[in-house]
Amino acid sequence: MPELPDVTVYVERLRALVVGQVLEGIRLASPFVLRTVTPSPKDLIGAKVEGVERLGKRIILAMEGERFIVIHLMIAGRLRWKEPKAKLPGKLALAGFDFPNGTLVFTEASGKKRASLHLVQGRAGLAEFDRGGLDVYTATPKQFAERLRSERHTVKRSLTDPTLFDGIGNAYSDEILWAAKLSPFRMTTSMEDAEVARLHKAAKQQLTHWTKLLRDEVGDGFPEKVTAFRPEMAVHGKYGQPCPACGTKVQRIVYADNEANYCPTCQTEGRLLADRSLSRLLKEDWPKTLEELEERRSTGTRTSR
Repeated sequence: MPELPDVTVYVERLRALVVGQVLEGIRLASPFVLRTVTPSPKDLIGAKVEGVERLGKRIILAMEGERFIVIHLMIAGRLRWKEPKAKLPGKLALAGFDFPNGTLVFTEASGKKRASLHLVQGRAGLAEFDRGGLDVYTATPKQFAERLRSERHTVKRSLTDPTLFDGIGNAYSDEILWAAKLSPFRMTTSMEDAEVARLHKAAKQQLTHWTKLLRDEVGDGFPEKVTAFRPEMAVHGKYGQPCPACGTKVQRIVYADNEANYCPTCQTEGRLLADRSLSRLLKEDWPKTLEELEERRSTGTRTSR
C-alpha cells in the first residue's frame, strides 16, 4: 500500500500538473470503484481543480464549489499520468480523469477491487474520511507519547493503525522500528520514555528520508514505480538478507495480511520472534485484513486490550 512518502510525492506532482486545470471528463472503467456519487461525475465536468491534498493515505482533488474527488489506492492501486485522452489500460484500469494537458489514470493490479473513488460535497463530507491519525511531523514529544500509549498494542500495530498515526503502513513501520532499534512486538504501554522518544525521532527521520529520496527520484516527472519493496530499504522485504548495520540475517513474522521484518541483533537482543506466545499475541492484537485495520474506526470497533 502506498504510504505517506509515496502519497506525498503523488500529491506534489499532481499539484504541479492539475491545479488550475479544468476537468474535461471522468471515464469509469470499473463499476466497483465509485463508492459515492454526491456530486455526480457529470456535475464535476467543467470544474477547475483548486488544490490537491493528502488525507492520511488518501489523495484529494479539491474542485470548485467545495467538491472533492477522494482517491484511496489501498494495496494495489496506482496513479499514472498519460497524454490527453489516453486509452485506459485494459483490465487494470479503474478510472481516467481527463484534463487539457493530460489524463490521470487510476489503476489497480488486483482482482479484489479494494481501491476506491468517492465524490464528496463540502468539507464536512470530506472530514468523514479523516481517520484521526496523529501527524508525527507536527506532534510534540508529549503528544506522540500520549497517542502511542493510548491503546495497548504491539508498537508495529500502533504505528500502522490509521486511527492512531497518520500515513504509516507496513513497509515504513519496519524501517522506523529498525532505525529506532525496537522490537516490532514491544507493547506500547510498557515502553520507557527513552524508547518512545527514540521511536518519535526515528519516525520523523525515516519518513523525511524516504520522501526526499522519492521526490528526488521522480523530479519533474510522475511516480511510475511506487512499490513497498525497494533495494535501499534496511529490513522491509529483506528476509534472509544481511542487516546493513550488523550483518545479521533479517527475519520476519507473517500473520494473515500482515508481515513484520526485523533484525534480531539490532532490535530483539538476538532473539527470534517465532514462539507460541507471539502467535497468540498476533492473533489477539492484529486484525485479519488490511481493510479491517483501515476501516475499524468507521464501524466504531475498538480492539485494544
